[in-house]
Amino acid sequence: MQTTGNLASALPFAASVAFGLLAWGAVCFNYVWPRIRELPLHAAVRPILHLHLFRYIGLAFIVPGVVSPNLQAAFAAPTAYGDLVSMALAWVALMTGSSRYSRFAIWAFGVWGFADLLFAYYQGAIGVVIDTASLGAAWFIPTVTVPLLLWTHVLVFAILLRTSRSASFRGHAMHKMPSPAGGR
Repeated sequence: MQTTGNLASALPFAASVAFGLLAWGAVCFNYVWPRIRELPLHAAVRPILHLHLFRYIGLAFIVPGVVSPNLQAAFAAPTAYGDLVSMALAWVALMTGSSRYSRFAIWAFGVWGFADLLFAYYQGAIGVVIDTASLGAAWFIPTVTVPLLLWTHVLVFAILLRTSRSASFRGHAMHKMPSPAGGR
């Protein structure tokens, strides 16, 4: 159960996360999605992957002085190192370019990165139940940065599903079309 002191920081924290999700959702759907939705897969995800190269900032959760010494390691360590894995997967997806393995690399990045962010929220709110005041200067990571990262993962999934459906449709349509030589 939350104490009065914890509620004094938990309520503004929850409101900040909600406002961050709303604000970044508006930015993504009004400005980012219209510009990338018709691009080929690799051109559309490249800027998002570059954004996720900054996931190393999750290491702030394990830096004394940035966060309170009272921040539980059961929250801080998985959050910090999960972000590093996400960053590494973004690098791998970028390095595969448009090779035959790129779609798999993008899916791996998307699934891991999205699950990592949701797991951190779960651990903070339900699993470990951190005192949000113990985040210290890292308060802005889950309230400003993580909502943006969550929305960009949603965009990556939308792009992957769109390109998967269109590729499947094109392949099916090409298979059903008569040959130019009239079947000879």
